[in-house]
Amino acid sequence: MMLEKKKYIGAIDQGTTSTRFVIFDVAGNMISMDQMEHRQIYPKPDWVEHDPMEIKNNTLKVIRGALKKADINDSEIASIGVTNQRETTVIWNRKTGLPYYNAIVWQDTRTDDICKNFAADKGIDRFREKVGLPLATYFSGPKIRWLLDNISGIQKDAVNGDALFGNMDSWLIWWLTGGPKGGIHITDVTNASRTMLMSLSTLQWDHEMLDFMGIPEKMLPEIRSSSEIYGYLPGGGVFSEKIPVSGVLGDQQAALFGQTCFKLGEAKNTYGTGCFLLMNTGDKLVQSKNGLLTTVAYKIGNQQAVYALEGSIAIAGSLVQWVRDNLGLISTSTEVEELARTVQNNGGVYFVPAFSGLFAPHWNSSARGLIIGMTHYVNKGHIARAVLEASAFQTKEIFDAMKEDSGIRLRSLRVDGGMVKNELLMQFQSDILGIPVVRPKISETTVLGAAYAAGLAVGFWEGQDDLKAYWSKDMEWNAQMSGKEVTRLYNSWKKAVERSYDWI
Repeated sequence: MMLEKKKYIGAIDQGTTSTRFVIFDVAGNMISMDQMEHRQIYPKPDWVEHDPMEIKNNTLKVIRGALKKADINDSEIASIGVTNQRETTVIWNRKTGLPYYNAIVWQDTRTDDICKNFAADKGIDRFREKVGLPLATYFSGPKIRWLLDNISGIQKDAVNGDALFGNMDSWLIWWLTGGPKGGIHITDVTNASRTMLMSLSTLQWDHEMLDFMGIPEKMLPEIRSSSEIYGYLPGGGVFSEKIPVSGVLGDQQAALFGQTCFKLGEAKNTYGTGCFLLMNTGDKLVQSKNGLLTTVAYKIGNQQAVYALEGSIAIAGSLVQWVRDNLGLISTSTEVEELARTVQNNGGVYFVPAFSGLFAPHWNSSARGLIIGMTHYVNKGHIARAVLEASAFQTKEIFDAMKEDSGIRLRSLRVDGGMVKNELLMQFQSDILGIPVVRPKISETTVLGAAYAAGLAVGFWEGQDDLKAYWSKDMEWNAQMSGKEVTRLYNSWKKAVERSYDWI
C-alpha cells in the first residue's frame, strides 16, 4: 500500500442514538464529521429496538457526507475503523442481507426470564470465571436465544448456516465489504467478549456456552484481533477505490484505546448514553468479586490480548435527555448545568435512574427509578443537580469496587463523552472520588480509538508510543470537598439505591 499518498484515517462510530463518520489526520485532529440519528423503537415497556437497515443506510450517508464536507478525495483515506454500541444484537439472512427482526438494543430487558432460567440454582455468576460476565439481560447471548425462540425461521436458518448473528460491528462490516455478494462475517475480541459466548482465556467461541444457550456456531462471526486488515470496501460504491477495513473495537474499549490507557492501572470513564468506567489490567484476567465485568480491552494484531475491568452504568446522559423530553424542565441538554447552578446543593434530593434495573455493581434487573428526599423546599434546580450527581455517585460505586477487586487505587481519571463539557458535574466527580479528573484536548476518544486501531494495522502510525505522544490535557478538576461531606452524601445515595431494589 502506497501510504505516502494517504493523509487520513476514517472511522465509523455506530452509537446507541446516532451514527457518525469521522476523518482524522495523523496527529489525531478531526478533519471532518457527519452524523445522523436513528429511531429509538419501544414496542413494549422495557423493550428497546433499532432498525438495522436504517443504521446501515445512515452509515453510507454519513461516510459520503464527511468526505464531501472535507472535500477529500477518498484515495487519500488509508483505512477505516469501526466502533459500535456493544451487545446490541441483530440476526440477518446471509442470502438476502435482510434482518429477521429489529436489532435488540443493549438496554432492552425482555430476556429477564431467560436469564433467570439460565441462572436457576447456580446463580447469575455461574459462568463468570469463563466469560467474565454475570447472566444479565445486558449481553448478546440471551438476546440471540430470545430471537431463536420467538422469530419464525431463524432457528432453521441458523442450523443451515443461512442466519447470521452480529453486533453492530459485524452487521456493518458485512454490508460494507459486499453484503450478500461476499461480505465478510467477522467480529473482534472486544465485541465477542460481550456476548457471554467467548472464553476469555482462549479468545474463541466456547462450546459449553453455545450448547448451554442452544446457539448454533454456524451463525457466529469469526473472532479476529482489534487491529488487522479484515477485508476491503469495494471500489465503485461509497468509495471509488478499494479501502481496507482494519480496526474494530466495542465503543468503551475504543474510548480506553483512544485515551491511550495502555499501562496497567490506567483508567477512563465515558459519560454518554450510559456511563462506562474501564481500567487496564494488562495481561491478567482479574475476576471481580464486586459486580464488575472482566472484559477484553483490546488485541493489536498478533500481540497478546490486554484485559480490563469494567463497570457499566445504564443511564447517564440519557437521564438528562429524559428530564428534557419527558419532564420538560429544560429545552436543551446543555441547560441542565445552568439550572443546577441555581442552587448550592441537591437539597437532600437523590435520583436513582434504574429505569431498566441497575447494572454494575448491583446487577438488580428488578430495580426501578426513583426520586427521593422531596420536601416543600425542593425546586427544579435541586432535581437538576440530583440528575447530574447520579452519574457521579454511580461512578464512585464502580470506582470503589475496582479498587477492591484489583488492589490498585486510581490516581486520576481520564474522562470523555458528551457530558464532560459539564464542568459542575466534573467538579462534583472529582470531589466524590477524591482524585483529579482529567479531560483530554481531543475529546472524541471513542471514534479516535477505532481510527488508531485501523491506522496501526496499515502502518499509518508506527506504534502505540506514537499515539501517546498525541494525547494532551485540556482541563483538570481537583477535589475540594471535605471527606466528612463526601461520606454524608454518599451514604445517603446508597440508602436511596437500596430503596429502588426489587420494585418489579
